[in-house]
Amino acid sequence: MAVLAIICTPLYSFSQAIPSEWLETLEYRFAGPFRGGRATAATGVPGQPFVFYAGYTGGGVWKTDDAGNSWTNISDSGIECGSIGSIAVSHRAPETILVGTGSDSPRGNVSPGVGMYKTIDGGENWKKVGMEKCGQIGDIVYDPHDPNVVYAAALGNIFGPNKERGVYKSTDGGDSWEQVFFLNDTTGAVDLAIHPENSAIIYAGMWRAERKPWTLIDGGETGGLYRSVDAGKNWERITNGLPEGLIGKIGVDISPVNPKRIWVIQQTAAEEAGGVYRSDDGGASFKRINRDHKLRQRGWYYSRIFADPQNENTVYVTNTGFYKSIDGGKTFDTRFGVPHGDCHAVWINPDNPDIFINTNDGGATITLNGGRTWTTQNNQPTAEFYRLTVDNQFPYRLYAGQQDNTTISIPSRVSGGLDAKQHWYEVGGGESADVAVHPTDPDIVYATTYSGIITRINRKTDEYRDVGAYPHYTEGTEQRKLKYRWQWNFPIRVSRHDPTVIYHTSNYVHRSTDEGQNWQLISPDLTNKLDKYHGIPGGPIQHDATGVEVYSTIFSFEEDPHDARTLWVGSDDGRIQLTRNGGKDWQDITPKNMPAEGTVNAICPSAHQAGKAYAVVYRYRDNDFKPYIFKTENYGKNWEKITNGIPDGHFVRAIDEDEEMTGLLFAGTEFGIYYSMDDGANWQTLQRNLPYTPITDLEVHRGDLVISTQGRGFWIMDDISLLRELKRESKSASVQLFPLADTYRTNLGWSEGGYSPYRANIRFYLEEVDSSEKVELSILDARGEEIQSWWTGAEEKEEQLEVEAGINQVEWDQSYPRPELVPDLMMMDMRYPGEGPQAAPGKYTVRLRVGEKEFTQDFNILKDPRWEVSDRDLLANFKLAFDVAALLTESQRRLQNLRAIREQIGQTNKNLTSRDEFPQLREAGKKLSDRALELEDMIYQRQIETSQDEINYPRKFTNHLIRLYRVVISQNDQPSAGELERWTDLQREYQPFDEAYQKLIREELPAYQAAIEEEDIPYILLPKK
Repeated sequence: MAVLAIICTPLYSFSQAIPSEWLETLEYRFAGPFRGGRATAATGVPGQPFVFYAGYTGGGVWKTDDAGNSWTNISDSGIECGSIGSIAVSHRAPETILVGTGSDSPRGNVSPGVGMYKTIDGGENWKKVGMEKCGQIGDIVYDPHDPNVVYAAALGNIFGPNKERGVYKSTDGGDSWEQVFFLNDTTGAVDLAIHPENSAIIYAGMWRAERKPWTLIDGGETGGLYRSVDAGKNWERITNGLPEGLIGKIGVDISPVNPKRIWVIQQTAAEEAGGVYRSDDGGASFKRINRDHKLRQRGWYYSRIFADPQNENTVYVTNTGFYKSIDGGKTFDTRFGVPHGDCHAVWINPDNPDIFINTNDGGATITLNGGRTWTTQNNQPTAEFYRLTVDNQFPYRLYAGQQDNTTISIPSRVSGGLDAKQHWYEVGGGESADVAVHPTDPDIVYATTYSGIITRINRKTDEYRDVGAYPHYTEGTEQRKLKYRWQWNFPIRVSRHDPTVIYHTSNYVHRSTDEGQNWQLISPDLTNKLDKYHGIPGGPIQHDATGVEVYSTIFSFEEDPHDARTLWVGSDDGRIQLTRNGGKDWQDITPKNMPAEGTVNAICPSAHQAGKAYAVVYRYRDNDFKPYIFKTENYGKNWEKITNGIPDGHFVRAIDEDEEMTGLLFAGTEFGIYYSMDDGANWQTLQRNLPYTPITDLEVHRGDLVISTQGRGFWIMDDISLLRELKRESKSASVQLFPLADTYRTNLGWSEGGYSPYRANIRFYLEEVDSSEKVELSILDARGEEIQSWWTGAEEKEEQLEVEAGINQVEWDQSYPRPELVPDLMMMDMRYPGEGPQAAPGKYTVRLRVGEKEFTQDFNILKDPRWEVSDRDLLANFKLAFDVAALLTESQRRLQNLRAIREQIGQTNKNLTSRDEFPQLREAGKKLSDRALELEDMIYQRQIETSQDEINYPRKFTNHLIRLYRVVISQNDQPSAGELERWTDLQREYQPFDEAYQKLIREELPAYQAAIEEEDIPYILLPKK
């Protein structure tokens, strides 16, 4: 059996840049987990109570039409950005949806938006409709009376001043936008509310916010609540009762029940001024009615308020929890036990306020009963990961810390089970973790989190301990008072040369030789020591000392693959340093053309050449979105910038080189993947089917490209051997069969979450296709005997090969041809004969014939490294499966022949009866037909018509043979004595049928055919096989 994928491309010389069409057989697969990530936008559809939309901060837009039981992505079809700030559905045409990109909850890893998008077909197609420079678009509201009029809140570029901030208006349903309110280049709009009856009245919450690597600037003098009473032409600041002076983030909403009631949640520098405010006179005056800190803690991250659509005294606020007031805002309780905290957006069904959606740092959740129960968030593949680690076991596992969740380890492939989730587990550390796994004992795992915490776990013994160098909270602490400056996700490594040695970094390099019991400093402070940034982060409204903004730290660290004493270090404030004597001496090797204070996010020492390394640097948090990759070939004495082909705006976070092919590089950017065939001189996109999402890390491992993302979990491109071969070739050829990567015989197979079994990927190139020329592809065993073949023009579907000019791909699933079955048989184990015997480990050959030309490539099927079974035993298993399959095919062909005999005799006798002729021939035909039926009854139970009829009627030979086949092919070991005994018994049971069938075919049928031929009546034809 094979799966075929065909692509075509024009003639190409290998020395040129590779056309994207050449890569169409390369695909990524989602590797998990289905565990929701941060979402800050949400909406629903009035009149469609089970339809909701959620916008994630790196995962795009998702839709549910079954109230959260399942989710489908609708943004991959055209929105080239994973960070979503707002979603709005037209109340007149629910298939028309507007999406503003760029989340307005600007935590330390916030991603920039790229503008506004619109669809008129429910997300099948999207077009960008402007606002490209508006940064974070946090809210969109339709005019309740005119769907052509829409307003959008643009917070602006979160990383620096820009004039595209403020309130925007569209009068053509979102196809074009005009800025109708602008305060200044640092204060933007963060929330909007429109009067439900008089849509000329609009309120806008204005906020100054700016992100830097070391801080968040939160608040300014010009922020606050503004109002327009003429549909956005003019605006005035509302101050009667509302705070003045330094104003932070603000949320606003209007009660649909009583539009004179306006709700505001306001962050201020003055303790006595912040909280929930209410106006009962249409905004003429406001009064603070609640100062509860649980509603305004870390206000820049939350500060959203939502009026109930049917009760003017009911109001909701999102913060670390989801809070509800039923007494006009005087008190808020925590009656909502949402599945995850850090809540952001809410949409309440106007027809039934018991139905609403809540989005939070764990995804989206829906209630249909006023919050008593909520839908799971473990059905959304939108996890945000900071870094990636892979281990050396088989199958290899992927590790990372998930934002506002735990660390997680998941397998690259699974062997079935209840579902994929049962294969996940936590590995210590915390949400921001970097993870290091012992190279030969994957049960030993080290993981980090903020405040310098390092955990060591032994999964085999369930031992867990904190092995951090110096327990000291970074949260809430002035940075210059910290003994060690540990970043939010500081790196940790287990030495590849000596796994008893462990490294981690603060502003120093720490080394342990006893599993973390003791740590030694092996470096001075290797950063720029920028003390001016070492106060308490945040302000002027609220401080935010979580560890995210700890600055002047060592952010990247790698041990050289060639020399354990050579260590490479990069800081988040713009330095690269190197030691070649295990830390005794350090050299500053910072590239001269590296931008000041850039974050060295990753360093990749080459495994192919000592002294060679690649470094990726980003400065997007300093309002510089350019890509920066540097290469050295002499231990940092000289560096070359290598970013040609990566667009501006696609700042780079990750890089790795192919483990086999020198000069084949991969880079992960804010918007996708790029690759280089010439050691970084030129880059091309390798986006393929990967969604637009920030790439946080990547690694080439065992021939796969493994990726972590900030919003779409883990992805894997299996088998990048095609890229290696395209790099290796130096000339074009009219026909080419590419080398194959070895594959494995394992129990790893299909499962939830994108897991797939191992296959042999066969790729070949045809410059042109001549329809008169046969193209044949075959799999041969070690003796050169044919296992499977496919060719152009084949009549049987399973033998057909369709080819076109370009690269063609066939995936062989390592199976021999499946047994043949009569199509209408009904048995419990019917699906198992749909699988052919699995090839035993060994050498195999692919043969391609094009006309008279022949090409071959050898490859190996390797045994699962975990198995203790011998190759000899697997061969014995294959031989038994092959023999049982052969007998099953033979018996089924004979059953088909018996039915053909009966059918044709029946037709002949019907014709003879209608003419009232040849009564003796009719009797002879009936007798032969009855005999054929007797033979069928010897091997098949005809009374079975549905799946469980086998429980009622006695099973016969075919049932028992299929049962044995199922047993044999479902295991990977030598046949048991019982299986061999059963095989002997079934062959003996088959013998009487075989003898009777041979007699019928050789004696009884020819005698009948001779008799009817004498009368010039057409004789019986058996099927070809």
